[in-house]
Amino acid sequence: MDIGISTFLTDYSVDVAVVARRAEELGFASLWVPEHSILPVNSGTPWPGSADGKIPKVYADIVDPFVALGRASAVTTTLKLGTGICLVPERNPLLLAKEVATIDMYSKGRFQFGIGAGWLREETDIMGGDFAHRWAQTREAILAMKQLWTTVESEYHGKYYDFPPVYSFPGPAQRPHPPVLLGGMAKNVFKRIEEYGDGWMPNRVTPEDVKKGRAKLDELADAAGRDPKSIQIMVFGQQADRDLLKTLEEAGADSVAVRLETA
Repeated sequence: MDIGISTFLTDYSVDVAVVARRAEELGFASLWVPEHSILPVNSGTPWPGSADGKIPKVYADIVDPFVALGRASAVTTTLKLGTGICLVPERNPLLLAKEVATIDMYSKGRFQFGIGAGWLREETDIMGGDFAHRWAQTREAILAMKQLWTTVESEYHGKYYDFPPVYSFPGPAQRPHPPVLLGGMAKNVFKRIEEYGDGWMPNRVTPEDVKKGRAKLDELADAAGRDPKSIQIMVFGQQADRDLLKTLEEAGADSVAVRLETA
């Protein structure tokens, strides 16, 4: 099982170039960074990570993940580079497809596209997303981006995104495209993965959650005529506990990202 690190990068944290270079030297397989373009000053949405629901200030401080990972790619050669996660409804898929393809090209095929739809309603609204239907919007965005990555004259026609034939280059180094890993524990996450994803990226789950998820993904893959081994499980945001990592591997995880404090 591969072990990577996940961290919040800010202007007061350790430089991502230092983190990435050292992670590769120590044998870590991957580096994952999150995304929050903005944090509303006033929000009625509680943070799910604490009892009082207060959103940590670092969520407002984190840097752009694609710029950070681009910097990391320049000082490494084997370290996989992933978004953990990219908030797809808050981005234009035509621009996002080019960002993904460009970083995959420059890193020589090391990019991992961890995606999600977000939990902070006010942020999604401000950034132009449809919070109530954010997964439907995410689905369209991913399908549109796959067209941009895999065809020369690309077009897509949907409810949220509609564009005529266009050229979009460069193409990604990985073919047909970098792996798309869906975050979250939503009830439909496995069906979504089966339709347009390449893996599951749950956050801070138990080995039992992973075991059940692996069984469900295998079942859906078999029903769809898809190789179950083509769907990976990356367990995200875990403690650096040797025994826990071992049980996650036994439960069916292909890789794990442990949390690293860099501030």
